Amino acid sequence: MVPETIFRPAVGRPLRGAGLEDIWTSEETPLTDDDGRARRALVIAAHPDDADFGAAGTAALWSREGWEFYYLVCTDGSKGTDNLEVSPFELIRIRREEQREAARVAGVKEVFFLDNEDGELQYTRDFLGQVVRHIRMLKPDAVFTHDPTTLFHREQFINHPDHRCTGLVTVDAVYPTARDHLNFPTHAAEGLETHKVLELYCWGSNEPNFDVDISEVLDVKFDALLSHRSQFGQREDFVKFATERWKDEEGRVLERFRRVTLFR
Repeated sequence: MVPETIFRPAVGRPLRGAGLEDIWTSEETPLTDDDGRARRALVIAAHPDDADFGAAGTAALWSREGWEFYYLVCTDGSKGTDNLEVSPFELIRIRREEQREAARVAGVKEVFFLDNEDGELQYTRDFLGQVVRHIRMLKPDAVFTHDPTTLFHREQFINHPDHRCTGLVTVDAVYPTARDHLNFPTHAAEGLETHKVLELYCWGSNEPNFDVDISEVLDVKFDALLSHRSQFGQREDFVKFATERWKDEEGRVLERFRRVTLFR
């Protein structure tokens, strides 16, 4: 087991549970880094609504503790509908408006959108550079994203290829690409310095090791998700389904992550 002193977690003190998971508590959470800047998190998601599914509760909860959260949405969301009457261009507009509203509800400071086509994401140098650029620009202490290792989840879902691609590109952007100055050296000419992310959190993981109890902000998470009106039907049905899915055996509503704490 790695000594606790080596981890130097950026997100406060975890409580050691009966199993392998950590349950986050707000006690003794550092609100600023060593330079006095507010702690900052970047949530990198494939589509509009993915960030809210994965981490809106954590964003709402930690924002109350002084963190700053930002979203980066990597595709235009142009294929996420079963409405035969809406055009891709109109859907892009609708989904961006919905994502901005959801982020506002969750306490997120700003949403950034990339123009990659929905359903067509590929691991390319250009895509990697887009993600690295935002990491260097925002300098997050923590990055949240999809778990790229998940193909099947809970024996119920096939993980979308855009999710897997976004997660893998994000992991590689966090380490080593955003850290090393010879990767995308033109960024320096734009005033973007290299950056070392302290912690990575992946949702949708089959191997979660860190839980955030979002029970007190569950309504906020639902309000954020249901801001995506083009994606969801009746609130009552969705709330019932999702609450049962996210509850643990003790009745707590959790957002679950695979957390990797990086050496400094």
